[in-house]
Amino acid sequence: MHRFVEHRRRVAGAVALLAIAAAVLVVALPAGSQGAPTVYGAASLRTVLPALDDAPRYSFAGSDALQMQIERGAPADVFASASAKQPQALHAEGRCDTPVTFATNRLVLVVPAKAPEGAGVASLGDLTTGRRRVAIGTAGVPVGAYTRTLLAALKATTVLDRNTVSQEKDVASVLAKVALGSADAGFVYHTDALTARGRVREIALPARGQPPVTYQLCAVRRAGANADGARAFIEHMTGADGRRELARHGFGLPPRG
Repeated sequence: MHRFVEHRRRVAGAVALLAIAAAVLVVALPAGSQGAPTVYGAASLRTVLPALDDAPRYSFAGSDALQMQIERGAPADVFASASAKQPQALHAEGRCDTPVTFATNRLVLVVPAKAPEGAGVASLGDLTTGRRRVAIGTAGVPVGAYTRTLLAALKATTVLDRNTVSQEKDVASVLAKVALGSADAGFVYHTDALTARGRVREIALPARGQPPVTYQLCAVRRAGANADGARAFIEHMTGADGRRELARHGFGLPPRG
């Protein structure tokens, strides 16, 4: 009987120690190990976001397409858009928290790097003569809306009338078309041109026509959302490390506060 009682005491003690060890392990684990958030990001963020944090699950596409997916119940925890329009719309619908501005950008014209200087496109004015293949974003995607705003401001909308224009679903598709030589020119963000150095040549566009390109992100509200992971990601993105990484990739930074 004494041996049986002693055995039970030893088993109980071992179970208690295991429980304590498990509790300590849970407390010691970093927040990211409890489940990284799922981030839906604009195509122009496809390089910088993983460079900043490779733990989240990312889905990159045009901001308009991502907005639609979130409205249909897609499992996003964070939405990072290349425009304020999409996150503000989701916020108005009660589908995300108050959006935060975290970066800015500017439009540039890109041409194939191997295109001869004389025979290729050297400026926006070259596109007004027509007979070129031009890639732009669709009107619904931010880069497409920004492009149309810029051309209207510069009184250069003839670019869309006199050339063979292909309308792409996101900025990555515009860039790829030019890099592969399938288009003579395309309108993208400065940061996208940087990712394709050696394959495309960047041409600056007049500052007077530049629309304000503002990036916003928000935590998505949905059943089962990883709210803690989303909050941590947004704090990281808007903090010192995030701002440093954004600047390193060519993005502009909004004022603090």
